[in-house]
Amino acid sequence: MKTMPTILVVEDEPAIAELVAVNLRHNGFRPLWAMDAASAQREIDAALPDLVLLDWMLPGESGLNLAKRWRADKRTEGIPIIMVTAKGDERDRVAGLDAGADDYIAKPFSTKELLARVRAVLRRRAPQGAQEPITQGALVLDPATHRVHFGAQELKLGPTEFKLLHYLMGHPERVHSRAQLLDQVWGDHVYIEERTVDVHVKRLREALSGAAPMLETVRGAGYRLTARPLVEAAPLAVSQGA
Repeated sequence: MKTMPTILVVEDEPAIAELVAVNLRHNGFRPLWAMDAASAQREIDAALPDLVLLDWMLPGESGLNLAKRWRADKRTEGIPIIMVTAKGDERDRVAGLDAGADDYIAKPFSTKELLARVRAVLRRRAPQGAQEPITQGALVLDPATHRVHFGAQELKLGPTEFKLLHYLMGHPERVHSRAQLLDQVWGDHVYIEERTVDVHVKRLREALSGAAPMLETVRGAGYRLTARPLVEAAPLAVSQGA
């Protein structure tokens, strides 16, 4: 029998939490409710859920701080997180994504849209079949072990950044528009904005460290991964005697 995915709903408003929980149950999920950061952390410590619906404004510690802490912890860094909050400005959305959220939805929201986002995040977080490592210059991505190396250095990427890099490395030297990347990396999730791509590309560049120049922005077109060789020091000029 297939196990129902567990969704932790971190929400301090009981009416909203109950509405979300009822819709999750009716659509094949097992909801858990935490009304503040402390109880959410207790749930996470007891068992990792399949996904967290996380409110920003909570009693005590904010949801934003929770997301940052979970992303910084080896045990919890891979938990899918969707922020569900009344803070809907672009600046807030970017802050939520930068804190480690996989998606961001503003209140008030449609329960159908919320369920679509939950399913989409779970789909793109599903384990991929084992594949051969991909090499692009000194950059090596191994889908089987979910590791990325640049030369001898192992790079730490979030799950969405890993999937984005996987796609770009599988299609090198091509320019990909934001819409194409949304379609290929995020799938048929029609609710995610193109701005989301820019945020994840920024996070990917930061994670790539010395390999960051390989990820190029093509003005007015999109992004491209290139295998340009590392810049080497120019040879010293040999002076000729008079």
